[in-house]
Amino acid sequence: MKKTLLVSALLASSLLLAQDYNYEVTPLVGYNISEGNLNLKNHSILGGELQFNNLGMPVSPELSVLYSNADFDPSMGSTNIYRIALNGVYEYKKIAFLTPFAKAGLGYETMSEHQKDATGNEDSPFVDAGLGVKMPITKHIALKLEAVYMLKNNDNRWDNNLAALAGINIAFGEHAKAVVESKPVEVVAPVAKPAPVAQEVVAPAPVAQEEVVVAAASNTVAVIDGDDDQDGVKNSIDKCPTTPKGAKVNTDGCQEIVNLHVNFETNSYKIDKKSDVNIEAFAAFMKLNPEYTTEITGHTDNVGKPAKNLALSAKRADIVKAALVKQGVEASRIKTAGMGQTTPVASNKTAQGRSENRRIEAKLIK
Repeated sequence: MKKTLLVSALLASSLLLAQDYNYEVTPLVGYNISEGNLNLKNHSILGGELQFNNLGMPVSPELSVLYSNADFDPSMGSTNIYRIALNGVYEYKKIAFLTPFAKAGLGYETMSEHQKDATGNEDSPFVDAGLGVKMPITKHIALKLEAVYMLKNNDNRWDNNLAALAGINIAFGEHAKAVVESKPVEVVAPVAKPAPVAQEVVAPAPVAQEEVVVAAASNTVAVIDGDDDQDGVKNSIDKCPTTPKGAKVNTDGCQEIVNLHVNFETNSYKIDKKSDVNIEAFAAFMKLNPEYTTEITGHTDNVGKPAKNLALSAKRADIVKAALVKQGVEASRIKTAGMGQTTPVASNKTAQGRSENRRIEAKLIK
């Protein structure tokens, strides 16, 4: 007996970065190192950050609010310092379990009124820039560490502050969804060895593009021990009985590397409804074959800077992983990687070739 699932559907292009959750809140503590001409002693910081993801931009807006009570040197009492800033945050590809990020933006600083004339510290705007990293603790909670440099104009002089911050990052809101714009392609996603179930799915005859066929039959299916797809694996043990002719297969008759035909165009980051069935088909195979893990690899054409394309391809792979996880595939069984423009399968000199190079591949690992 065997089950087969043939899906001939529409998959195609254009994914950009999307975070797993729409919002992130981070209560913070830290330490501020002040430039000497501020006449401020180094001081502690309390504050918080609110980050908004999935707004269709390459960076995520972040609202930062910081408070300090600082002493003057020489002693002139203390002052309350309030800083509020609006930053853009860009997250890089994960390194092991760490997510590095960079940020930059504009803010405004105020100090206690009675100290301004005595010290020359004015209320004024500042620019800031920072680097940091997030380390996951649970699915929704991570440790966030960052260093932020702030440059402020005080009475026609430029003053500097450096803040080291640490906080607990809490993510919430619904998962991001990727959307693609479709074109006709064909994906064959096999389903595992059957257990007794109410519905048995068998492979139909080859269908035209842009059709989705899931044929149901009785619990008992006769096995003809031939090799219909001529891949060298008998029908009785072939989990992927409709493998394209000439494809390299493993002992189960499945392609070792499957082109999911998720092609990409510039500045698009959502999966359209027509592509859901293809994600579901591959997820179904993974769920019914727990002995397999997969590596999702993103690729781009050569339009744009190589470094940007490398980061973009990694983010595209991450968003396909997120879609599979949403379908019930364990995240621990899915690895992601980005190859950028380094491994084209067609010429980048034509629009068709560039379209083929903007792709997602899934490697099956048993």
